[in-house]
Amino acid sequence: MSLTLAIVGRPNVGKSTLFNRLVGKRLALVDDQPGVTRDLREGEGRLGDLRFTVIDTAGLEDATDDSLQGRMRRLTERAVDMADVCLFMIDARVGLTPTDEMFAEILRKRSKHVILAANKAEGAAADAGVLEAYNLGLGEPIRLSGEHGEGMTDLYTHLMPLADAMEEKEEEEAPVTDLDLDEDADLETPAITVSKPLQVAVVGRPNAGKSTLINKILGEDRLLTGPEAGITRDAISLRLDWGGTPVRIFDTAGMRKKAKVQEKLEKLSVSDGLRAVKFAEVVVVLLDAAIPFEQQDLRIADLAEREGRAVVVAVNKWDVEDNKQEKLRELKTSFERLLPQLRGAPLVTVSAKTGRGLERLRDAILRAHDVWNRRVPTAALNRWLTAMLEQHPPPAPQGRRIKLRYMTQAKTRPPGFVVMCSHPDKMPESYTRYLVNGLREDFDMPGTPIRLTLRGQGDKNPYKGRRKKNAGALAKHLKGRA
Repeated sequence: MSLTLAIVGRPNVGKSTLFNRLVGKRLALVDDQPGVTRDLREGEGRLGDLRFTVIDTAGLEDATDDSLQGRMRRLTERAVDMADVCLFMIDARVGLTPTDEMFAEILRKRSKHVILAANKAEGAAADAGVLEAYNLGLGEPIRLSGEHGEGMTDLYTHLMPLADAMEEKEEEEAPVTDLDLDEDADLETPAITVSKPLQVAVVGRPNAGKSTLINKILGEDRLLTGPEAGITRDAISLRLDWGGTPVRIFDTAGMRKKAKVQEKLEKLSVSDGLRAVKFAEVVVVLLDAAIPFEQQDLRIADLAEREGRAVVVAVNKWDVEDNKQEKLRELKTSFERLLPQLRGAPLVTVSAKTGRGLERLRDAILRAHDVWNRRVPTAALNRWLTAMLEQHPPPAPQGRRIKLRYMTQAKTRPPGFVVMCSHPDKMPESYTRYLVNGLREDFDMPGTPIRLTLRGQGDKNPYKGRRKKNAGALAKHLKGRA
């Protein structure tokens, strides 16, 4: 679901009725009284073959104070900022009101795409209101009836090209992973540019300080923050220049344990966070210094490793920690023990509140990205493999020693290696770990996921034919001399 649609408008124009129709369930309360919806409600919408996230918002009201109406308006404005498309609804039977005109102006400034809909448009009584809607300057209004399901085809026609364009954009912006290498591959790391920025996802449990950290990096309050857990409900991507490096950074909703993910809204937020991990090159797992390495933190880091992404662990709220040296030793020990598959990954202490440690975090992210792109020449790998075999020979199941013949790097982003050997199915996992840990240490690849594949002798050995050819040439040469 790449597209997010927010349904906005003043109270009692029929937003929740349309929301229920799009998600196919009565998730939102509906009543003739205005103001029944007081919070954002999110669901999985569908129109024909189109799937998208739909947000039902509180009615837009002319209030900017801290009253309930003012808070509801701010929440709705946040939904407008989050959404890819806003469906602005008016009541065709009532016609245009000054409030409609005021919020049309707000949407023109804040929303990337606005679709105007005249709801309750069934029958001739709504004709005058539909004509009035043209005065808003938001294009031709769609005649809708959320209650009776009229106008859904027109809505689909408006949404489909936007969904296609966003899907194409996502494909363009998705990072290149599992990149195949050949013998003549350029060994330099691909450059980070404005068109291909470094893609970073910030993930972690609710209230770890993800949005505060990104605001500090940006130097402005672009993301809503507060002491309450779970304020961020969506994965939001922002582009910035971070100390001369073009970066696209994802702020994700806090990931709770599955049993605690009760609300539909939060379930969608978690899936969006997982999606952000897939769109990132480097994943920053943000921990709270007071309660580090809970089960959910480990699951998030493990997910990033399984997806083949570079990982940096950042420990937040370090400014309020008293025994810093002792705590840091404990964290490093716990990290090595609990996440052996990410041995050597950078562990950086930061304070999102004060901004301390942000330079170290940036350097760690760049270093992790460089290691993730690491390419090792085949000759160096085979010299290394010979030394590793001499130091610790492979096992000999049933008295027959497994022979490791040669090794090459097949992929990068993350680094992937292939070892040709006899009986790959009999190779114990402990010996594979020995090789992976050796690669990390000897070729300076801390923390990054490393993929090691064992292939049997049935696979083609590129050196085999070359040896025969050389031997034939030598025999011919000797015969000629005789």
